[in-house]
Amino acid sequence: MEILCTRCHQPIEAESLYCRTCGLPQLVYTTEGTGAPALPERWNEAVKDASAVEWKPALKVAMLLAIPAGLLSSGLTPMGALGLLWMAAAAAWAVTMYVRRQRPAWITMGAGARIGLVTGLMAGALAFAITSVSLYTMRFFLNQGKDIDDLWTNAVTQGFSQQAANVDAQASASIRGLLLSHEGRAGSFLGGMLILEVLILIFAAAGGAVGARLLARSRRPEV
Repeated sequence: MEILCTRCHQPIEAESLYCRTCGLPQLVYTTEGTGAPALPERWNEAVKDASAVEWKPALKVAMLLAIPAGLLSSGLTPMGALGLLWMAAAAAWAVTMYVRRQRPAWITMGAGARIGLVTGLMAGALAFAITSVSLYTMRFFLNQGKDIDDLWTNAVTQGFSQQAANVDAQASASIRGLLLSHEGRAGSFLGGMLILEVLILIFAAAGGAVGARLLARSRRPEV
C-alpha cells in the first residue's frame, strides 16, 4: 500500500522514517515486540518549512529574472508599457525556478510573495536606472531637451484645457505654472516613479504568490 506524507502528500517509501521531500518525520508502528513506535534514525535532519525561504538561492533566481524584466519594462523598448505584466511574470517564474532548484514539495503563497517582492525591487530599480540614464542622455548628449519639454508642456496644457470647466481659473493657472516649472517637472517625474514602483511591487508580490499557488496545486496528488 502506498504511503503519503501527511504534510506534502508526496509518496513515501515503506522503510523510510521521514519524508524525503519535506522532511516531516513519520511514525511507523510495528506488530513485533511491544508494538512501540519505531524512532527515526536521524532526528538531526533539517525539516523544510514551506513558509521559509532560503534567500541565497532565492536571490540568485530573483536577480536572473529581474534583469530581463527590468530591460523590458524600461523606457528603451516599446514593450515598457506592459511593465507591470513583465514584473508579475518574472516573479512567478522566479518562484518556479526556486522550487525546482531547491526541490521542496511546495512553498506557501506568503513565501512566493516574498520572493516576488524581491524580484520586483531588483527589476524596478534596474528599469528606473535605465530610463533615467536614457532621459539624461537624450537631454544633455543628444540635445533633445526641447522636445522633451515640449511633450510635457503639451500634456499639461491639454490636461488643464479638458478640466477647465470644472476648475477655478486662478487655481488652474497657479497649478499649471507650478507643473511647468523646473521644480514641478522634477517633482512630477519623481512622484510618478514612486507610484509606479508601488504598483510594480504589488504586481510582483501577487505574481510570486500566484506562482506558488499554481505549483502547489500542480504537485498535489490526485485522489
